[in-house]
Formats: sequence, C-alpha cells, structure tokens
Amino acid sequence: MTTIPAEQRTAIPKKTKLRNTVLSDLVRDRYLYLLALPGLLYLVIFKYIPLGGVIIAFQNYSPYMGMLQSPWVGLDHLQTLFTDDDFWMIFRNTMAISLLNLAFFFPFPILLSLLLNELRSMMFKRMVQTIIYLPHFLSWVIIIGLTFLMLSQSEGLINKIIAYYGGPKIAFLTEPDYFWILLTFQSMWKEAGWGTIIFLAAMASVDPQLYEAAKVDGAGKLRQAWHITLPSIRNVIAILLILRLGHVMDVGFEQIYLMMNGAVSEVADVFDTYVYRKGIQQGDFSYSTAVGLFKSAVGFLLVLLANNVAKRMGDEGVF
Repeated sequence: MTTIPAEQRTAIPKKTKLRNTVLSDLVRDRYLYLLALPGLLYLVIFKYIPLGGVIIAFQNYSPYMGMLQSPWVGLDHLQTLFTDDDFWMIFRNTMAISLLNLAFFFPFPILLSLLLNELRSMMFKRMVQTIIYLPHFLSWVIIIGLTFLMLSQSEGLINKIIAYYGGPKIAFLTEPDYFWILLTFQSMWKEAGWGTIIFLAAMASVDPQLYEAAKVDGAGKLRQAWHITLPSIRNVIAILLILRLGHVMDVGFEQIYLMMNGAVSEVADVFDTYVYRKGIQQGDFSYSTAVGLFKSAVGFLLVLLANNVAKRMGDEGVF
C-alpha cells in the first residue's frame, strides 16, 4: 500500500480550495465578467493574436509561401533600415513632432483643466466643456479641410485678411518651417478638450478642506493650483506621461498623410508614412513589419525607463 507524502496531502486541499474560490467568484460576478467580455475579446482578437505576425519581420515573407515556408533572413531588415539613407530623416521628423507634442500638447489639457476647475457656474462650465469636446469627434479629413480653408495661400481666410491690409500672402501649407507647428496646433485644438476629462475627474477628488486652509493662509488661486491641485494629481500626470512616451514613435499617420505635399516632404515623412509607402504601396511586408517592430521596441524601452524614473521620484508608475 502506497502512502501519500505529507506535502502532497496538504497540497490537494489547497488546489481544490483555490478552484472552488475561482468558480464561486465567476458565478458571483458573472454579470461583471459578461460586461467585460466584449472588451476582452477585442483585446485578444485585435491586439494579441496579430502578435504572431511579427515573425515575418525576420523572414523574406511571401504571401504565396506563407509564414511557415518563407525563408528566414534574421536581422537583415533591421540592418537595411538603419543603413537606409532616409532613416535619419524620418527619425528626426518623428522625434521632432513627438517632442513638440510633449512640450505643448501634453501640458495644454492640464492647463485647460485648471481653468475649468475654477469655474463656479456649473451651467457655464458644462457649456464650455461641450464646446471644447466637439473637435474630438471630427475626423482628420474635416480638420485638414478646415485648415486648408483657413490657411490656403490662394483662397485661405487668413491670407485674404493679410492681403486686405496690404501684406504679402504666406505659404503656410507649403513652407517646411510651418509644418511641425501646424501639426501641433491641430492636435491641440482637436484633442485638448477631450484630454481634460481625466484631469477634471482627478481634480474632483481633491479634498476641499485643503483649499479652505490655503485661503485662510492667504494663498491666491495660482498658489492653490500650484501647491494643492497639481501635487494632488501628480500621479495621474505621471501615468499619462509614461503611457504617452510609449507612443512617442506614433505621431499619427492620417493627419500627416493628409497634410503632406511635395514641398514639405523633407519634414513630413515619418515612420508611419514610411511604413505605408514600403508596406502597402511597394508590398514589402517583411521590411515594414521590421520597421513597426523597431517603433514598438523604442516605445517599450521608453516606458520601462520612464516608469523606473517615476518610481524613484516617489510616484506609483504604471506597474
């Protein structure tokens, strides 16, 4: 007769208890899990399953041979990317646009939230919020169309006003020096209002007694915002900044593609448009996948670095 060791005798009930606990939790919270099911399915189908396609970045992929039979080339595509004459140009353009967004677009919703938080009339506050949310729901096609109507050198409203007062018309849309600035202002106008939602929600959780104590000490609105509001939402700002750094190589294909023209191609060509040109127009799927893998790797490393810095500074970080 075989005897079961004491370790196994104690392990069996623990496994059974864990299984029963999991099953009871699933039954008890079945409606919550059912509510989360569409989001989980979307995440699995469109985010995790396509990860298997990354393998073609290391192959000379042919649609007729498939991923299983296409020949392996290792890191040849990445080496081709780094030695491409256009690499440093598209890297410069991508980083310049991202840095401008970090410098101006990222803090703008915070400033806008601070201003909205000071409004005491709830009706006026909701009206302002509704107005600044509206551009978020407009497509980039409409935004670019409005930009052309306003800034076109021949028919643009701004240039008509300049010409009316005797000034020379300005080529806003074909002058490379204006391109990055236009992209930044477009993003700010379209998404800044929508970005205030998270910050306003964080500000709503700040203890009102802190503001009352600051008033007693003679602090004005600016000092209250600097010493109470901003420190109270510091963790939220840090988390959003870390997540934003993960997309530092993604500067928006649709916006740039619609704004691009031959006169500004030297400052407009970024990794997103480069991937479209190589992968879709030229059919080089393996090379374009390798470029996308490089972008993801850079974003991943920046997230790890920023998260580590945030934790060292006393913030929670993302993980």
